[in-house]
Amino acid sequence: MSTLATTIAGRRFSTCLMNAAGIRCQSARDLDALVASAAGTYVTKSATPNKRPGNPEPRMTTLPHGSFNSMGLPNNGLAYYLDYVLADQIKRPTATQFLSIAGTSLEDNLAMLHEIQASEYRGFVELNLSCPNVPGHPQTGYDFEQTAKTLDAVFAFYDKPLGVKLPPYFDLAHFDAIAAVLNQYPLTFVTTINSVGNGLVVNAETETVAIRPKGGFGGIGGASVKPTALANVRALSQRLKPEIAVVGVGGILNGRDAFEHILCGASMLQIGTQFGYEGTAVFKRIAQELDSIMALKGYNTIADFRGKLKTLD
Repeated sequence: MSTLATTIAGRRFSTCLMNAAGIRCQSARDLDALVASAAGTYVTKSATPNKRPGNPEPRMTTLPHGSFNSMGLPNNGLAYYLDYVLADQIKRPTATQFLSIAGTSLEDNLAMLHEIQASEYRGFVELNLSCPNVPGHPQTGYDFEQTAKTLDAVFAFYDKPLGVKLPPYFDLAHFDAIAAVLNQYPLTFVTTINSVGNGLVVNAETETVAIRPKGGFGGIGGASVKPTALANVRALSQRLKPEIAVVGVGGILNGRDAFEHILCGASMLQIGTQFGYEGTAVFKRIAQELDSIMALKGYNTIADFRGKLKTLD
C-alpha cells in the first residue's frame, strides 16, 4: 500500500500536494475549501501589510498550455491571514499551515515577520522573493546581494520555520550563486518556481496586448513552464543542504507531472494554474494518478524515488 505522505522539518503532511499562493486562496471561504479538500495543507494568498486591490483589469488571460497574468498581489492584508491561520491552529492543532508574505520592500517584510514572530503562529512562513508583477519593484530573488541582505535581517530575530519562494533561474552559474547564498541560513524550504516573469501575449485580431498592467507584460504559468520548473527543482535540490526541502511548483497538471517533480527532488508540490481551472477536485485526481504510477513502479513512498533522476551516460 503506497502513501503520498511527506515530511518537512519534522512536520508530517498526509499528502505531498497543496495549492500555490495566488490561486483560489484569497478569502476565508477559499481557504476553508482547501482545508476540506484532499490537499495535504494550504498556503495563504501572499500578504502585504495592508489590504491591496492589485493591478487593474484585465490582468489575466488563458494560454493554450497555461496561464498569463499580472495580478499585482491583490490580498486582504497580513492581519486577515494571520487571524485565519491562528484560528485554524486552534481547530486543528496537529496541522501545519503555510502563511505567505510578499512585502513590496524589505521594511514591509521585516514588519510583517516581527508581527508573526510575536504571535502564537507555529506554522511555516513562505517569504515571497519572486513576484514579477508589481510595477516598479524588481524581484529580490534575482539580486543575490539583496537576497543575502534580506535574510541577514530576517534571521537576526526570526526563529520560526521559514522558507523562500524563488523566481526561475536560467543559468547554471545562477543556481550555484543562489544556493551559496541560501545555504548560509537556517531555511526550512524553498519553493521553486514562481511564474516566468515578463512574457507578452498579443491579440492579433485587435492588434493589442492581452492584459492591461505593465503595458501587457505578465507572468507565464502552467504547462508551458514545466521544463523550467523541473530544471530549477533538480538544480536546487542538488545544491542546497539536505535540511532545506524543495517545494516544486510549475506545470503540474496530472500525476505524471507530479511524479517528475518528485523524481527531480521535490518533497512537496504546489499546484497553481490547474488548481485555478479545476478547483479543489484537482488534488484528489492527481493523488490518484500519482498513486497509480507509484504502484506500477513498485514504490511505496515518495522517498523511494525522490531526487533519484538518472542521467544518460
